[in-house]
Amino acid sequence: MSDVISVVGHAAIDLLFDVEGIATQNESYPIVDYQRFYGGGAANIVAAISILGGSSQLISAVGDDFVTSGYEKHLEGLGVDLSLLFRFEGEKGTAAYVFTDPFHNQSTYFYWGASAKMKELEPPEVDFVHLATSEPNFNAKIAQKANFVSFDPGQDLITYSRENLEVILENTDVLFTNKHEIKRVCEMTESTFEDIKEQIGIVVVTYDAEGSKIFASGDEHEIPVVPVKAVDPTGAGDAYRAGFLVAYTRGYPLDVCGKAGATVASFAVESVGCQTDLPTWDDMVSRYEGQFGAFPSLDG
Repeated sequence: MSDVISVVGHAAIDLLFDVEGIATQNESYPIVDYQRFYGGGAANIVAAISILGGSSQLISAVGDDFVTSGYEKHLEGLGVDLSLLFRFEGEKGTAAYVFTDPFHNQSTYFYWGASAKMKELEPPEVDFVHLATSEPNFNAKIAQKANFVSFDPGQDLITYSRENLEVILENTDVLFTNKHEIKRVCEMTESTFEDIKEQIGIVVVTYDAEGSKIFASGDEHEIPVVPVKAVDPTGAGDAYRAGFLVAYTRGYPLDVCGKAGATVASFAVESVGCQTDLPTWDDMVSRYEGQFGAFPSLDG
């Protein structure tokens, strides 16, 4: 198995606005403050993998602002391989605009930008790929080429055709979903959860504050959350997947992979922004041991 984890999906600029009220049609409210962060599920994951000491490669479609925003320099500084990026001159990149009022009501607008062009692109051949939220046709094509596929349909699940979803699942080795998405996957493919577990070697389902469960070869591992003071839950799922996949490629048992994922996620929620407080491997191990006991040695 390759040490390099290739991740498909968005590299987005996240613009988070604090507003006095969520405007409806023909209404206007003042913006109290706003912040700009680097985001997008795939970019969050490659950033976390690299900070953990893993080898990551981003496969994404980007516009001119990938360079001008400083995003390229940021990811290069983390050691992310950007050689497989699709670059579109004259195009804007992906962006998310999130408006939050004092009562935590939110309104979100997502601009696909250059990512919309992935539908027509021919994916590269890679060994180990994680499919984050992305363009379904591209994901279906690369899933058939890769030797090992990890798949997280996320909120883009509603954009998948049954055909694309089934093609990807047929080639998937690890499936990540939350409790709502796994139900939707079953409905879309007219399968039972038992069917999905039989088809895919490893299925990871997250249950919000109740933690996650890993289903593999008839076994079930319950993984609790690592309790911290959560400031912003955005990016926790991406951090979990990064921690899980780095531990998995290093050969750790599945329960350890899940606990590593939960530990990395605990860092991500402690500050606003998906890439602002990600741990090194040593940081992760230290917090892991405080929660779960001694971190196992691969030597035995």
